[in-house]
Amino acid sequence: MAGDGKEEPKAMGTGGGDKLILRGMQFHGFHGVKQEEKTLGQKFVIDVDAWMDLAAAGDSDDISHTISYTDIYGIAKGIVEGPSHNLLESVAQSIANSTLLKFPQISSVRVKVEKPHVAVQGVVDYLGVEILRCRKA
Repeated sequence: MAGDGKEEPKAMGTGGGDKLILRGMQFHGFHGVKQEEKTLGQKFVIDVDAWMDLAAAGDSDDISHTISYTDIYGIAKGIVEGPSHNLLESVAQSIANSTLLKFPQISSVRVKVEKPHVAVQGVVDYLGVEILRCRKA
């Protein structure tokens, strides 16, 4: 949809609009610039879209023609539950870079990192970042 902030990547290779979708992955991590965030930790919610050609998997019904969702889940889990980052931007970038590095068949990846429990003077569902990274040609 135009104007909804969810534009598809322009250069997706042969995958067209095909993508793997992981939504609402929740992990406990120790990211943030405040000392309490680094010692107590908090919940982070991660969404990942990974663009790749899924035609062969659709035709064959064979997992060897796609990427297991659990492999991408494992990347996100390892980074969010791993060493502390100051910025959500760095967490998202690490997930995106690791995903593109491990899976050359993925042409683009979108990572959203939500921090639902933030100390702000107001009501919010979450604060966070969303990045889109495309494989360099």
